Amino acid sequence: MAERVRVREIDGDEGRRLLRIIRRGTGSVVTWRRAQMVLLSAQGMSVAKIAEVTITSADRARDVIHNFNADGFDSLYPKYKGGRPKTFTLPERREIKKIAKSRPAEHGLPFSTWSLTKLADFLVAEGVVDDISHEGLRILLREEGVSFQRIKTWKTSRDPDYAAKKARIEHLYAIADGEVIPEEGEPDVVFCVDEFGPLNLQPHPGRQWAERGGKHKDPDREPRPRRRATYTRPHGVRHLFAAYDLAKDQLYGHIKKTKNRSKFLEFCRYLRTLYPPTVRLAIVCDNYSPHLTTKRCRRVADWAEANNIEIAYTPTNSSWLNRIEAQFTALRYFTLDGTDHASHKEQGSMIRRYIIWRNRHADDQRLRAVVARANVA
Repeated sequence: MAERVRVREIDGDEGRRLLRIIRRGTGSVVTWRRAQMVLLSAQGMSVAKIAEVTITSADRARDVIHNFNADGFDSLYPKYKGGRPKTFTLPERREIKKIAKSRPAEHGLPFSTWSLTKLADFLVAEGVVDDISHEGLRILLREEGVSFQRIKTWKTSRDPDYAAKKARIEHLYAIADGEVIPEEGEPDVVFCVDEFGPLNLQPHPGRQWAERGGKHKDPDREPRPRRRATYTRPHGVRHLFAAYDLAKDQLYGHIKKTKNRSKFLEFCRYLRTLYPPTVRLAIVCDNYSPHLTTKRCRRVADWAEANNIEIAYTPTNSSWLNRIEAQFTALRYFTLDGTDHASHKEQGSMIRRYIIWRNRHADDQRLRAVVARANVA
């Protein structure tokens, strides 16, 4: 039996970085698709399932995972070859990058940060390269994805039950993917649930096809669409409660005026009606307070126990383990980017119609074939 391909163990900081790439949806589509494959693998999804969800081949998914295991986040960013050969060899470039990312104090130098002058002199003195100019060093580091940045804060999950919660969620995903046969008393269906929003009534930035300007522009062409620069938001916000059925690859969503425990339970009751009461469900969600059971309020726990449901929580600061996060980028792109909805009713209608369209075309093999031919990842 072939060994299962899976991304290496990633920590919480790396998981949040992958999630930021997917949520933003900006920059190269190649980077976004590669990050999506890596994150799904980190969540325990098999290569075959990843290929199905991302509409690509299993071989391509394996290559992306292997490349990430070897080169880390550098593998997510495409480096298209062309032009004259590189001045420095690949081992030299890797060593320069490694030293640039280190602290001078680690090499016995009496300063806390590198400048281009000090770094270039050190590389020559250590024999890493024979000679390198300051400008050449700056260009090389930029090509390698290294820039001069401020030091930022970071958080790790201090959840004492991190390992147990992560293992439980991965086990539920294995059940949903058909890799593990559920034992007696274990869930048969797994939902990933999260809230999306807040949904504001404002002009959202976006892109669309338009005629180019310049010397070849048509004098009679239509003006490029613009979005309002000044606006008010007196109509409040809405929140989308969303759920992703892993086995059926279906997305569900309800839009609510408020985001609290009562609305969360209303949405969970709807999910319960999708399957017979005898079918045990599992709901994966984060540690947002309306999802939790506290000493003062056991509504969520009591309702789940009475309705044959297991609530599985992601570890603290580890919402990247929730598979629904990868679904929100497309939802934002196709329903919010470049829009200026006049009312919450109009905005909600767009979101609901997109979810219906997405579910209807989830198994459209013809559409998958078209997208696969256009896959550049």
